[in-house]
Amino acid sequence: MPYATVSGIRLYYKAHGQGEALVLVPGLGAGHTSWFRQLSAFKKRFKVITFDPRSIGRSDRPKQPYAFKALADDVVAVMDQLGISRAHVLGQSLGGLVAQEVAIDYPDHVSKLVLASSTVVGEDTNPTNPALMAALGHVEGTTDIDFSGMDTRKTMNAVIGMSFNKPLYRRAMQLLSRFFVKPEMFDGLSDQLKAVSGHDTVDRLHLIRAQTLVITGAEDQVVLPRSSEVLAARIPNARLVMVKGGSHGFNVEMASRFNREVLEFLRAA
Repeated sequence: MPYATVSGIRLYYKAHGQGEALVLVPGLGAGHTSWFRQLSAFKKRFKVITFDPRSIGRSDRPKQPYAFKALADDVVAVMDQLGISRAHVLGQSLGGLVAQEVAIDYPDHVSKLVLASSTVVGEDTNPTNPALMAALGHVEGTTDIDFSGMDTRKTMNAVIGMSFNKPLYRRAMQLLSRFFVKPEMFDGLSDQLKAVSGHDTVDRLHLIRAQTLVITGAEDQVVLPRSSEVLAARIPNARLVMVKGGSHGFNVEMASRFNREVLEFLRAA
């Protein structure tokens, strides 16, 4: 199996297709398989890199808590393993936060940047739907989430219900979660949530040099669409696309539209 190693942590990755490199950074708790509706379209034009972030999937889980910056370092470690000095970077949801950090900390490594259904941290108000945090067991006024004793199926049904707007997709994803989502997977998700608490990018967004596409669903019930408006306003060379009817998971529900917008942006001169 292909692995990259950073600070003793092994990161599982896969490479697909040929051409300019395109690194896909998955959202909260997600891994390399989350891009199943993008791969066939993207790999026709690009060398697409997917991976499992630390604590997720086949990648190692550190014994100690890690800072959020480590997630950006991991992206570059995978690129280094493949001999890629520069790539387009697409981050979805929490992966968009990671992608922002990569563009800020490693500007020479990023050609173009895509922030999908993403958010900004450091604002006075919370851009994440409080109902989502409640479904994950978050208690207002605290920073930790206790997953012990959680009803995994009930939690996933709630999260999926907010992530997808179309009943067909909600039912299908809720059914699949019964077979593939295990309680131990929440350990990695917990690690990511702890890393993002206290992280701040909002005052550094002006440092992003890469041409940027900010794309979101207008009916996102997980990360409020105004977060994308803030991103597009604060990143110097950014364009905002708000997709009518789009959910948080519209890259799955409306894959054709999502893929077309991303490919047109990446292929433009």
